[in-house]
Amino acid sequence: MITVVAKLQAVAGKEDQLRAVLTEMVGNVKKHEAGKVPTYSLHTSDADPTLFMFYEQYADAEAFAAHSQTDHMKAMGASLAGLLAGRPVIERYTGIASVS
Repeated sequence: MITVVAKLQAVAGKEDQLRAVLTEMVGNVKKHEAGKVPTYSLHTSDADPTLFMFYEQYADAEAFAAHSQTDHMKAMGASLAGLLAGRPVIERYTGIASVS
């Protein structure tokens, strides 16, 4: 299992637009990548309403690699123009212990 945390900072005043784009992405992952992406959840910071975070889990390296090549990922990338205050921060993690 591959875990990714992706943080995206909205331009002040563009939070609602960014939220709509990111929420649409969650729906597209659910529709097109079910089984390969068991967890793909969107969050916003309690301390900073311009900060959004995806918590993602991929079944394997192949699913992780394929995700970035999907049509819906490419469409989301194009939709982010003018909405982000900086580059997204993408971090990949390896699990060592969990409670299920």
